[in-house]
Amino acid sequence: MENTLITLLLAVVTATPPQAATLDPIPGFLSLLKGAPTHLEDTAGKVLGPEQVKVERVWNGDLCTASIRNVGKEPVRLRNIILFNLPAHGLDPKTPVYGEGFQKLAQNAGTLERLTWRGPYSDVGHYKIPEPDGLPTAYGMMTLDFPVGGHLLLAFTSCHRFIGRFSFDAKQLRVSVDSEGLELAPGETWKLEEFLALAGPDRNVLLDRLAADLNRNHPPLPQPPLDKRAGWCTWYGVGNAGNQKIVTQAAEFFSNNLPQMKFIQIDEGYNLEGDLELVDPKWGDMKAAADAIKAQGMLPAIWVGPFVADYRSKTLAAHPDWYVQGDDGTPMDSAKISFGGWRGGFWRPLDGSNPAACAYLEKTFKMMREDYGITYFKLDANFWGTIHGGKHFNPKSTRVEAYRRGMEAVLRGAGPGAVILGCNAPMWPSLGLVNAMRTGNDLARNIGSFRAAARENLMRGWQNGRLWVLDPDCVLLAGDWQKKKGEPMPDNIRLLHASVVHAAGGLVLSGDKIPDLGSEQKAILQKLVPPTGKTARFENNKFEAGVTDIGDRQYLYAFNWENTPADRTFKLKQRSRLKDFWTDEDLGVHEGEYAVKSLPGQSARLLVAVPEAVK
Repeated sequence: MENTLITLLLAVVTATPPQAATLDPIPGFLSLLKGAPTHLEDTAGKVLGPEQVKVERVWNGDLCTASIRNVGKEPVRLRNIILFNLPAHGLDPKTPVYGEGFQKLAQNAGTLERLTWRGPYSDVGHYKIPEPDGLPTAYGMMTLDFPVGGHLLLAFTSCHRFIGRFSFDAKQLRVSVDSEGLELAPGETWKLEEFLALAGPDRNVLLDRLAADLNRNHPPLPQPPLDKRAGWCTWYGVGNAGNQKIVTQAAEFFSNNLPQMKFIQIDEGYNLEGDLELVDPKWGDMKAAADAIKAQGMLPAIWVGPFVADYRSKTLAAHPDWYVQGDDGTPMDSAKISFGGWRGGFWRPLDGSNPAACAYLEKTFKMMREDYGITYFKLDANFWGTIHGGKHFNPKSTRVEAYRRGMEAVLRGAGPGAVILGCNAPMWPSLGLVNAMRTGNDLARNIGSFRAAARENLMRGWQNGRLWVLDPDCVLLAGDWQKKKGEPMPDNIRLLHASVVHAAGGLVLSGDKIPDLGSEQKAILQKLVPPTGKTARFENNKFEAGVTDIGDRQYLYAFNWENTPADRTFKLKQRSRLKDFWTDEDLGVHEGEYAVKSLPGQSARLLVAVPEAVK
C-alpha cells in the first residue's frame, strides 16, 4: 500500500511541467528504490524464487551490501541478478542522466527516455556487449539531475568480481549485476558489489563521496609526482613507424629544449601483439634505445598490449590454453563476439584466470623493468581482458576477476614505483590497478575531435587525483589542420585545445613531430608543465566556465564551443589580480564577478587569479 501511494504521488509530481514543479521527487524515489523487489532468472529465462536462490540486501544509511545464496538442491546458472527492479520508476522521462560506460570509449548521456550521446564507441554498438532485455545500460554509476531537489547518484562502489549495471528507459529502471551465466552450486554464496544511493544539491559533492567510497574498496595506486607527469609520445607523430633512431633523437631534443617533458613513450609498432617480450629487429634494439633515453636524463616509457594476441603470434601458437576459449575449444576470435581489434587480424584475448598466463605477464614486465629500466607502461586494449562470451580456464571466474588477476600479475612484474597507464580499458574493473587512465578517444587535428575529447575527459574530471591520474591524450599543437595538407592549426584552436589539457590537470604528453615543435609550440608546452593535478569544476555539463582552485591561486577557464561570440562570467573567490595565462597580460585587480566579454567562437581564455590583499 505504501509503495502504491508513493507511486501515485510521483505521478502527480512528474506530470507537472519542470518549470512549475514544487515537490522534490528524490525522497519518494529513494523510498521506492529501497523497497523494490529483486528479480533473478536462469540462463533459460526461468524466474528463480526465494526457495531456490535467496537474496539478502542490508542497508546501512545510503550504502547497501548484498549477497545471494543457493538454498535449493540443484545448481543454477544465473542470467541476470536484478537487485532493484522498478517496472515503474515514476520519474519524469525527460530527466537528464549521465552514466559511465563499461569501457573508456563509452559514456551515456541524454534523458531517461532518450540517450543522445553514448560516447565515440558505445558498449553495445561497437563492442557488442549485450544490454539486459535490450534496455539502454550504464555501468558502475549514473546520475540524474532534477529541477527541484538537486541531483541523484546511483553507483556501485566496488568491482571485485562483478560489474554493476543500470538499465532504464522512460518508465523502468533495473539495478543489476552481470552474473555471466556462471553456476551457483547448492549451498554456495556469492558476495555481490556494494551499492550507493545518494542525493544532494551539488553534483560535484556527490561525486567526491563516490570517489572516497571507491577508494575505500579499491585503494588507489601511488600517483606519480607532478614533475613526472609529462613527456612525448611517438604515436601522433610517426604512428606505428617509430624506431630506435626516432626515439633516441626525441630524447636528445627534449633534453636540450624541454627537459621537463620527462617521458619518451615508445608506442605501438615495435612488435607483434601477443609476443610481449619480442622486438622486431627492423625497429632496433629496445635496451639500447632505453639506455640512450636515460643517458639524456629522460625516462623511457613503453606501449604494451598485455591482453591481446595477433593470430600470427608465436606465444599464441605455443600456448593456446593461455587464451579465452571459444565454443570450439580453441582460442576465441574476438571478432565473433565483439570488436575484433585493429591492424593485422582479429585478436585472441589472454585469459587472466589461467595462472600460467599470469606468470607470463609477470615475467615479461619484470624483464622490461630490470633489463630495459622501464618504469612507465602504457597498457592498451585492456578491454579484451574482460571480453564477454568466452570460456575461462577457471570456470568459476568472472571476466572481471580474470582481468584483475592479469593486472595484478602486471603490477608484480612492473614492480614498486611503476606508472601503469590504462588505455582502451574497462573503467570499473580497473579500479586500484592503474596509476593513470586514458579517459577519452584518440584525437584528430580538427575541431570536432577536440570538442568531443574535451567533453569525454571533463565529464570524468572527478576521477582525477582520486581514482587515478587523468590522461586526456596527447597535446597536438602543429601538423596539418583538418587533413588539409600544409594548412596550419589556427591560433584560437591551438589555445582552446591546450586550455582543455590544462583544465584536465592530468598527464601532459606532446604528440607532434619533433620538427614541428617550433618556438610557439614549445612555449605552450612549457606553460602546461607541471600540471595542476586537479581537474576544473564546471557549473554544468556544457563546460563553458570552470575553475581549478589550488589554494594560492585559481585558474579560470572560459570556453566557447559555438561559432558566434559569447560572454562568460566567473564569481571570484576573493579580491584577486587577474592575468592571462598564455600571454601574461595583467588584467588588473577585481573582486565579486568578472566577465570575459565577447569571447570569439571556437576559442578559449585561461586566466589566473592570485589573491591580493586590500590596501
